[in-house]
Amino acid sequence: MTHVEGLRADSSQFTLEGEPFRILGGSVHYFRVPRSYWEDRLLKMKACGLNTLTTYVPWNLHEPERGMFNFQNQLDLKAYVSLAAEVGLWVILRPGPYICAEWDLGGLPSWLLRDEGMRLRTTYPGFVEAVKLYFDKLVSIIKPLMFEEGGPIIAVQVENEYGSYAKDDTYMPFIKDCLCSRGIKELLITSDNWAGLRNGGVEGVLKTINLQRLTFRAIQYLMFTQPSKPLMVTEYWSGWFDVWGDLHHVFPAEDMLGIVSEILNKGASINLYMFHGGTNFGFMNGASDFNTYRPQVTSYDYDAPLSEAGEYTQKYQLLRNLFRQYHSQPLPEGPPPQERKAYNPVVIQQHLSLWDAMHFIDAPYRSDRPVNIENLPVNNDNGQSYGYTLYETIITSGGTLNSKNNIRDRALVFVDRKWVGNLDRKTHKLTLPDGEGTRTLSLLVENCGRVNFGKNLDNQRKGILGDILLNHSPLRGFTTFCLEMKPDFIKSLMTSDQWKSDLTSTSTPGFYQATLCVEGLPRDTFIKLTGWGKGVVFVNGQNLGRYWFIGPQHFLYLPGPWLQGGENQIIVFEEQKVDNKILFAENPDYERTIDVYKFPFCTLV
Repeated sequence: MTHVEGLRADSSQFTLEGEPFRILGGSVHYFRVPRSYWEDRLLKMKACGLNTLTTYVPWNLHEPERGMFNFQNQLDLKAYVSLAAEVGLWVILRPGPYICAEWDLGGLPSWLLRDEGMRLRTTYPGFVEAVKLYFDKLVSIIKPLMFEEGGPIIAVQVENEYGSYAKDDTYMPFIKDCLCSRGIKELLITSDNWAGLRNGGVEGVLKTINLQRLTFRAIQYLMFTQPSKPLMVTEYWSGWFDVWGDLHHVFPAEDMLGIVSEILNKGASINLYMFHGGTNFGFMNGASDFNTYRPQVTSYDYDAPLSEAGEYTQKYQLLRNLFRQYHSQPLPEGPPPQERKAYNPVVIQQHLSLWDAMHFIDAPYRSDRPVNIENLPVNNDNGQSYGYTLYETIITSGGTLNSKNNIRDRALVFVDRKWVGNLDRKTHKLTLPDGEGTRTLSLLVENCGRVNFGKNLDNQRKGILGDILLNHSPLRGFTTFCLEMKPDFIKSLMTSDQWKSDLTSTSTPGFYQATLCVEGLPRDTFIKLTGWGKGVVFVNGQNLGRYWFIGPQHFLYLPGPWLQGGENQIIVFEEQKVDNKILFAENPDYERTIDVYKFPFCTLV
């Protein structure tokens, strides 16, 4: 029996099964899309004229604790890749271990940072050992899905944009060997932006580029360093991500289409990053730090061809008209648009202060000095990864509280449970009121998201990182509570009989409960928290993510499959400003926008 060849890069054009092949790809991340909608999004990709799905694999979700793996339900990578094959799509897998992706710590698990000497993305022994164990598990799952085994995976990416990091010349060969030594034989690629292209390759691996503007120098460099090799744009940025306190980034459809057309006219293959962005559900958003720390928003709409809710956009229609020219047969029709609904507003019915909810939290940790969350002895000694952390100590006077910039990332400060101010990366000092006797100083610290790109990944520990001074003297004797808001905690809240119905005596921070009654088939909707401040929303126990009045995101996507006919319980954790109702809308409202070309980083790369 003749063996059919997989994807090859032996000439200026890819071949697949021995025939010329152009990759028309799009990125959709399974971990950002409710599993119920995987098929819908992939069918829409196929109907747009794309032939290849690309996806990252987030290590921090698949191994949340060292040696504890999760590839089930929403994280069933095998099912996702197999579904792509059923739809008629090839797959390019991007397993990291680092993925960037505007994802907390670029997809690396936070428990790696328990090692004070940890050097991520290098051949530091502690990192090497962890990667090997993870790849042992990961490759056992993905290897049967390779083309050689009859599966749809035609290429695998070695790490991600390492040229922008480039701290260890032996690291990329190590990652390549991690794949090859475990039996991965499909085509290997790397991807880098123009600035990192010169430093990001590895011998025997095809270099590809990530860009938004078509850079002639980058294309010329690829052709010079890889003569008689196919050109590929592994990330063509169809839009851009947003950060809190900024404007919503958009990339005009006509501008995008012109560049995609030019890339194709040059004979290159292309992958749209993103084809469909989805949502950073929970606490999984990353952060940018180009001299200023800026956490990213919950929505990963990305101004992509499919919106956050999977809606067809003008970009989609323009791309479909373009890609149909590269097919000899008519394109299939896509699924009908998902119906959305603006449910009637719901009124807050009950509340529970943070202080009254403390007994639902596991036993606290006591230490003389404050301990960063990754090194707390919780989660089977894997530390705390996400959410909030409450640090408490006793004080005997008022005066100047000085964080020495040791807060990561924001802290609400209380004296005897009365709010006195906030500390963050910009505000380091706060005046505490005078009082008699001993009082309790509480700092509710939020991890707003770890940086996912750049050379500062090793310094992404959260919580309180060092001494907090009161009148120049370091505070001692801390009691620390982990407020991770995991499903078991939310379930305990939902079934508690300690909620209070007297809404005239609400206190923040706290939890606020409402009931959404759904008649008929549940539909997608957007939650609007007009009049609220900052916090997190849970619906039927699902963490929809963060909201913050500073925008640009003023809504949270609520997928219909996460609702049920009848009563649905909504719990809002609010830090400081409460309204008496929750609103719903059919469509998101971004208010002001900015063209990505006016954003310095897009221009740089």
